[in-house]
Amino acid sequence: MAKVSAKLVKDLRDKTGAGMMDCKKALVETAADMDKAVEWLRQKGIASAEKKSGRIAAEGAIGSYIHTGSRVGVLLEINCETDFVARGDLFQGLLKDVAMQVAACPNVEYVTTDEIPIEVVEKEKAIEIGRDDLQGKPEQMKVKIVEGRIGKRLKELALMEQPFIRDGSMTVEEIVKQVAGQIGENIQVRRFTRYTLGEGIEVEKADFATEVASMSEV
Repeated sequence: MAKVSAKLVKDLRDKTGAGMMDCKKALVETAADMDKAVEWLRQKGIASAEKKSGRIAAEGAIGSYIHTGSRVGVLLEINCETDFVARGDLFQGLLKDVAMQVAACPNVEYVTTDEIPIEVVEKEKAIEIGRDDLQGKPEQMKVKIVEGRIGKRLKELALMEQPFIRDGSMTVEEIVKQVAGQIGENIQVRRFTRYTLGEGIEVEKADFATEVASMSEV
């Protein structure tokens, strides 16, 4: 794997407008070849999507997905810039795919890691700091280990960080950027709700042995 310097990542970002992580991935995928990395970002639609990310996306659509057996359902809102694009096949396909993604990821609770409340982050930190395998380690090492674990945990909670169900080599964020590049508009996943049949209902479980015993006493 080619070594990718921070300067090379910054140069690619300045040249394309793509995000730092996307630039780093492009350079890794192309053995740090700048021209090929630019081409890689353009093929993915990422460079053009980043340039449009600041534009207002107030249109879009709400999509739904009901999993086989009707035990899991999802409502999802994705925004774009125009109603014309929202009605198009590419946008509607993305809406369906991301709704299916939410259904397939029961642990996901937020769209991005930035949306995770600070109290949730602090709770996760407290859990990690208290783990037995960290006891006795130097404080500096402990901090680095906890930071790594927290980063991984927060990604598990965020929809945009998940491997895309139709192509595990890409994240949901990357597929959204790819479609945005193809469509030519800013696209934002805004919110979602997952429904699981019977969730939150307390079901009284019968104790079969007790029931049989009580019947024998009659």
